[in-house]
Amino acid sequence: MRLAALLAALRPALPLLLGLSLGCSLSLLRASWSQAGGEEQCPGAAGRPAARPGGAQPEAAEGEPGPGHEDFRPRIVPYYRDPNKPYKKVLRTRYIQTELGFHERLFVAVLTSRATLGTLAVAVNRTVSQHFPRLLYFTGLRGPKVPHGMALVAHGDERPIWLMYQTVHYIHQHFGSDYDWFYIMQDDTYAQAEQVKALVTHLSINQDVYLGRAEEFIGGDEQARYCHGGFGYLLSRSLLLRLRPHLDSCRNEILSVRPDEWLGRCIIDFLGISCVSQLQGQHYHTYELSKNTEPEKEEQEEFQAALAVHPVPDMTLMYRLHKHFSRIQLDKAYQEIQDLQMQIRNLTALTPAGEAGLTWPVGINAPFLPKSRFEVISWDYFTEQHLFSCPDGSPKCELSGASKADVSEIMEWAVEQLNQQHQPLLRFSKRQLLNGYRRFDPTRGMEYTLDLLLEAVTQKGHSHLLAKRVSLVRPLSKVEIIPMPYVTEATRVQLVLPLTVQDLDFVANFLDMFAMNTLDTHDNALLTLLFIYHPYDAQRVSQVDVFAGVKAMVGELEKRYAEVKIPWISVKTEVPSQVKLMDIVSKKHPVDTLFFLASVWTEINMEFLNRCRMNTISNWQVFFPVHFQEFNPALVYRGEQTASSSTDFLRDGHFDRHSFAEACFYNSDYMAARTKLAAEILDRDEVLESMEVFDVFLHYSGLHLFRAVEPGLVQKYALRSCNPRLSEELYHRCVLSNLEGLASRSHLAMALFEQEQANST
Repeated sequence: MRLAALLAALRPALPLLLGLSLGCSLSLLRASWSQAGGEEQCPGAAGRPAARPGGAQPEAAEGEPGPGHEDFRPRIVPYYRDPNKPYKKVLRTRYIQTELGFHERLFVAVLTSRATLGTLAVAVNRTVSQHFPRLLYFTGLRGPKVPHGMALVAHGDERPIWLMYQTVHYIHQHFGSDYDWFYIMQDDTYAQAEQVKALVTHLSINQDVYLGRAEEFIGGDEQARYCHGGFGYLLSRSLLLRLRPHLDSCRNEILSVRPDEWLGRCIIDFLGISCVSQLQGQHYHTYELSKNTEPEKEEQEEFQAALAVHPVPDMTLMYRLHKHFSRIQLDKAYQEIQDLQMQIRNLTALTPAGEAGLTWPVGINAPFLPKSRFEVISWDYFTEQHLFSCPDGSPKCELSGASKADVSEIMEWAVEQLNQQHQPLLRFSKRQLLNGYRRFDPTRGMEYTLDLLLEAVTQKGHSHLLAKRVSLVRPLSKVEIIPMPYVTEATRVQLVLPLTVQDLDFVANFLDMFAMNTLDTHDNALLTLLFIYHPYDAQRVSQVDVFAGVKAMVGELEKRYAEVKIPWISVKTEVPSQVKLMDIVSKKHPVDTLFFLASVWTEINMEFLNRCRMNTISNWQVFFPVHFQEFNPALVYRGEQTASSSTDFLRDGHFDRHSFAEACFYNSDYMAARTKLAAEILDRDEVLESMEVFDVFLHYSGLHLFRAVEPGLVQKYALRSCNPRLSEELYHRCVLSNLEGLASRSHLAMALFEQEQANST
């Protein structure tokens, strides 16, 4: 009995004991084998390890890499500074990729002439400029006017050899250290940009590459080849660096009529590298066009696979070639999509969810599933004429602009897809859009649901009206990085603070925050005060100055910070128009000034000022932050202690989208937009009373308007005074800002509930 009880108690631990025993046994056996193997001597000579099969390098002792692995060993380069030399400050690069030695992938040079600059060169620019990251045109002599959107370099001489020499020299001097590959083509060449970009991604940058259509020299060596310039050719960075010292010798010693032959002879004579049409498994396919060629009728495989086509004598043929090859690439893309969708369908059947796990459309992310009612994405209702979810909050507005084009395109696509599915039995045509719904799903794209009134016509000619509901998705495409100009955080920010009599209670807190976050930290920011006097107060300013207290506080700050000067400007007006006030400030500052138009409730901090600098780009972008407005503490906390944690404030307020009081912009951009506004309104200054600075940039500048929530810009609760003399829209926005800034709906409901309970008792 005792034995049975003992076995029953040890039974759960038996697998553990067996595993430990087996592991210890295997460890002892392996140790004995290692010791026996260590006693044997290598068959090589004493003190010299035996060679391994295949000629591999032996590893060094104690597990260190051998001679073949030296390139992969990390090395610590000690810092040493010569004490005899003066100290020089190390300058860091603008971008980390420059410091790490990264290069851009491809640079493209187009050889053109004065005669073809406005024709063939323009056609090349319109067909490939959006695909190549950097495109530069080289010519001997430039015309009186350079076509828009083309970067041109003129060498001052039309001789072909001189043009080639100067072009290669210019590329090496200005771009030799920035790019890995250099593609040189003529303006009578059509190149498939995406195919050229794909080609360089499959080639190693460590080799000297001279790739193109290989041609024989006339009466020259049978083995040597040069790359025909009409079909373009590819040069690697390493080859360009080796070629640069010999360019002057080539110019003086090599005689040739054709520039491509001259360059090929130079590379062969001094570097010993001949042109090839195939390298590392990649082929450079070309096609030579004959006269009167119809691109749409060319069905040769050589033509369909060509990376470059030459010669292209006119612009029309260039555009036809581009359309033809774009259609080929588009058909390939659609075919790949269909193949991938078929594979997804086949694999979905093998998953645990089965066919139920298949999403529509196949290959697109499933719709977003909200976890609460606050995450539900609402649908916007529209018809062919009106939109019932308007940006300004109105219940109904006219469908126009991009929204109208979007709806028209979606309806045409829906009818086209229905015809493809049901032809030749039925043919549909749209009569009317009964109902339309759309919403933007950030996980997949724009979704549409359309109720269409269609006319269906059979093969026999019978027609019938029917209503049909269709669902469509415009999926999010490939994310594209928009190039932006370089900006720094060292720009000086000029704060402009307009003040009225109603703002006097909040000025002290603003100046304290400004001194603590900018003056104490020596941030590169200045402040200008704008005193707005009512005409009645302006008449009594010699007896009673309503802003005397503010001026005294400014004097105290200037005494505390001797190097700081805070100027002020006095203005007399009954209607403090933001545009009129900015006109006065703009004239008193240089054109390169970066303004931050603030409000008295703004709490200035370094974090926001840096974002103001980074998000505002001269002649490119202006920044209108959406500040975070705290709720009324009397309604939110109702006598309780306020939240002390810095992370809780985002819960006790909202981002005030009705306020446009804060803005970051450059003075030059404002002056340019203001000039356009003045030319339109002439002398009707009353129009300015219905406008804000945001409206000036929105309607009278071509700049990007960056409007985003700014958690670093927090304002305490305060009931704003809304001037009834402003325009109806500005007054309405001010009232809405006050109402929505009281509290959230839950807080207001709780306050009403407590009030009703108090009244009932």
